[in-house]
Amino acid sequence: MGIKKLKIVNGKLIINLKKIFIIFAVLIFGMFPAFANIENNIVRVGLTDNKFQNVLKQDTIVFGTAECNICDRISKKVIATVPANQGIYIKNSEAGLLVTIDNQSAVLRDVVIVCPQGLLGIKGLLRKGIQALYHGAFEIVKSEKNDGFYIINLVEIQEYLKGVVPNEMPVRFGLEALKAQAVAARNYVLTPRTQAYKEFNVVDSVASQVYFGANTEDDLATRAVMETDGIVALYDNELILALYSSTAGGYTESYSNAFSDPYTKLFPSSGKPYLTAVPDKAEFEPLNDEDKARTFYDTKIPSFDIDSPYYRWTKEWSGKELEEVLTKTIPAQSKTGYVFPAFKQGDEIGKLKGITVMKRGLSGKAMEVEIQTSRGCYKISKELVIRRVFQKDGISLPSANVFFIVSIDNYGNVVKVIAKGGGFGHGVGMSQFGAGYMATKLGQDYYNILRHYYKGINLGTVPVTVSGEDIKQTFWAPIGRAQIVVTDTSAGKIAVMINGRNHEFPITKTLFQKECKIDISRYIDDGENTIVYYAPSLGRSITLYVELVEKYVRTEY
Repeated sequence: MGIKKLKIVNGKLIINLKKIFIIFAVLIFGMFPAFANIENNIVRVGLTDNKFQNVLKQDTIVFGTAECNICDRISKKVIATVPANQGIYIKNSEAGLLVTIDNQSAVLRDVVIVCPQGLLGIKGLLRKGIQALYHGAFEIVKSEKNDGFYIINLVEIQEYLKGVVPNEMPVRFGLEALKAQAVAARNYVLTPRTQAYKEFNVVDSVASQVYFGANTEDDLATRAVMETDGIVALYDNELILALYSSTAGGYTESYSNAFSDPYTKLFPSSGKPYLTAVPDKAEFEPLNDEDKARTFYDTKIPSFDIDSPYYRWTKEWSGKELEEVLTKTIPAQSKTGYVFPAFKQGDEIGKLKGITVMKRGLSGKAMEVEIQTSRGCYKISKELVIRRVFQKDGISLPSANVFFIVSIDNYGNVVKVIAKGGGFGHGVGMSQFGAGYMATKLGQDYYNILRHYYKGINLGTVPVTVSGEDIKQTFWAPIGRAQIVVTDTSAGKIAVMINGRNHEFPITKTLFQKECKIDISRYIDDGENTIVYYAPSLGRSITLYVELVEKYVRTEY
């Protein structure tokens, strides 16, 4: 304990100058806030345990599939070089991180572990039943409370997406659906709805989006990631919050009707114009009427989600069984603030008398449910809270697209409750089963899939502000047509390099235009392209991006 230096290989410290350069390039990202890392094409992923629950750890064993280096994050110094598959034992202590290899130890504050020629793993951490392995680096960071540490995977966005796309969407859904998933996942990691931990951008579970690392990559999904390289969905020149879920049930819901404000907790929340309720077919009427919602979710009306096993579902309880469930779930969900009046552990719920959906969204999603009992009435708000209140065998409802059939005896007591509904997940934004149907059954490309679920969007690169330094972007143009969108038109011209050739364009706009659009299709290749924005010569900053221009957008299916 307390040894100041680790002597690992053949009894002496090894420092490889070439590797130091690589390590320093990784470590430098730790000097910026979490979101700044994404601007440098690096995402910080908090790794959870085998149950996808805990990110805070007390001890762990890390290894590399090839020789790896242990570095001090603050000093940028290499502490030791470790052979392939050699376990690096890390334990939390009051003084810092106790790092032990072959019975030799050192106490450090924060460390970074890199494996330039291989992958990194955490012993015993499984994904899809196999040992998880990761590209990039591991940053081991003590928590502010000193009660444990986090393992953060620092990984390039493209490598990250290769570990997300085949785990968020079945590859059988086809290339175009996988491309839509890749764009949505890229958007989400760049602009997540919330950032629960300041130490990293996202976690590797459904709390953010599923990321299983390098061992679960798939060739077709990797192709989808590469053929959408650099492309995001935009609305009004800004990245959208690209929410998605497994199955919408035939009708997606507006953001405001499913989510609370992440900061004020207000529900319903403010709307997002690109996340509005969307029926799979134009003839589907709004379902905020109780009878229409019951009819819709009681039948298998053909829609894009019809192939999902959760397209329609049924849950059933006896009255006594549901009373026992509610006695546990209502107190737990009261802590969210969306149960009124609040219910405390140990309170008696009384005899169940009835269940009424008081308010529905346009998709028929339950927004407010009243539970009547002999002790009073309880109002449950928000789709996730409603799903978690009505559990069956310890599992929440698949969605809040639900209606209830309540059987009551001669004494006014509930004897049986049947819940029938459709969909799986929150049902806002892209439906993954719907995307698969549109790709495989309707022959739609990823652009049209995204435009169906996210209204009024366009596709392009991440908008950047160029001021004192040049900025380089790569992007994939599927049909070789694109334009530069300049949102700040105060500068008179812009200078860029497109695929190795320099160009200069004037910035012009009419009185009624908010931005200037410059056609660069003649300089764009079908496939991968590179553009460099040169800093304005007069020192002004300028905001711009590349927008893909589609020849043909199909709006009817």
